[in-house]
Amino acid sequence: MARKSVAVLDAEDQCCASVLAAPLAEDEADQLARVFAALADPVRLRLLSMVAAADEVCSCDLQVPLGKAQPTISHHTKALADAGLIVGEKRGRWVYWRAVPERLATLRRALAP
Repeated sequence: MARKSVAVLDAEDQCCASVLAAPLAEDEADQLARVFAALADPVRLRLLSMVAAADEVCSCDLQVPLGKAQPTISHHTKALADAGLIVGEKRGRWVYWRAVPERLATLRRALAP
């Protein structure tokens, strides 16, 4: 069963104009702020980088490198999934996580000049 992520960005993945090119509309700023809030934690940044560097990562393989217990890993993966940055698929006891390249590309576009 796949873990459902909340779409923070619109269906066409064209959330927001570049924050450097022109002032953002209020709804665009709200959407981006939710994603950046998910990234505003060092553990989540490291977790996202580990998942993005691999095709997929089992939750069980995140405990040792992050030095965190499984409930903490679950808390952080949920925050990233809710922001639409990763998606998970439950296989047996564990969830296997993958980055969402389209979401990462949208963030890059939002920060581009």
